[in-house]
Amino acid sequence: MGQLHRFQFKAMSAPCELQLYSSNQAHAAYAAEAVIRDVARIEQKYSRYRSDNLMFHINQAARQGVSVEVDDETAGLLDYAQACYQQSDGLFDISSGGLRNIWDFDSAQIPAERLITQQLETIGWDKVSWNQPLLEFKVAGMELDFGGIGKEYAADRAVSICRQLDVTAGLVDLGGDIGVIGTHPDQRPWRVGLRDAHNPSTVSGIIQVTVGAVATSGDYQRYMLVDGKRFSHIFNPLTGWPVDSLAAVTVVADHCIVAGSACTIAMLKGDKGAAWLKNAGFSHVWTDTTGNVGGNLNVHPANPACYP
Repeated sequence: MGQLHRFQFKAMSAPCELQLYSSNQAHAAYAAEAVIRDVARIEQKYSRYRSDNLMFHINQAARQGVSVEVDDETAGLLDYAQACYQQSDGLFDISSGGLRNIWDFDSAQIPAERLITQQLETIGWDKVSWNQPLLEFKVAGMELDFGGIGKEYAADRAVSICRQLDVTAGLVDLGGDIGVIGTHPDQRPWRVGLRDAHNPSTVSGIIQVTVGAVATSGDYQRYMLVDGKRFSHIFNPLTGWPVDSLAAVTVVADHCIVAGSACTIAMLKGDKGAAWLKNAGFSHVWTDTTGNVGGNLNVHPANPACYP
């Protein structure tokens, strides 16, 4: 069966853990080091908080309203982001990153409507021309943000690296974005805890997963309170305002990047998000801001003994 080896690290502003089964500690450590290096590489390349990486170079062109060439890896992410934009009727939009510049959650103040209106003039994937390898910005003052797909992409990469290095069982957990590596050694399902959307320091339930990946989006992850109302970090790019209907969505899919984008699209669709998930055929569970829960995943009572 092999022994469970745990490797904890921090990346992308989140606590991360690898749970790898192997009969050889050195083999598990080698795979973990390869994963951690690759996650760090992706973060360094696409972090919006750096001024010395590709993302900064892309956004320099975006702010100037000019074009820039990108590599094959970035092209793949742009292709996926464009598909999400099209399938979400413009709600999943990586050009909406500029909204965080006017929504300062540290200030706990709602921006003036005129600022939101001005910012919306620089948002919209329809203002971008994408023909690999050339990315052209038709409007100056734009900004791209891979925050909605970057960590999930890294999780999928981590699973792939582990498999390539002959780790046949385990879990990748990048700040709650989870990838499954093979079947559990004793053939039981992997068990993944769900945070309580209204009390995120606690686990509200457990879902069982055999293959694929799990991702969650929630208004509790980053937010501000104004007069008792919670304003989420997930912004509707068509209105410039945070989402306000669903509190949390969890999706199980074959790949983490698909699960993550499905969660985000559902959150962005607001009171239509639950129906969209159902119609799209995703395995999911949701909680709205009033405490209602729904979906088609079986959620089991939380129990520390359930964890692998």
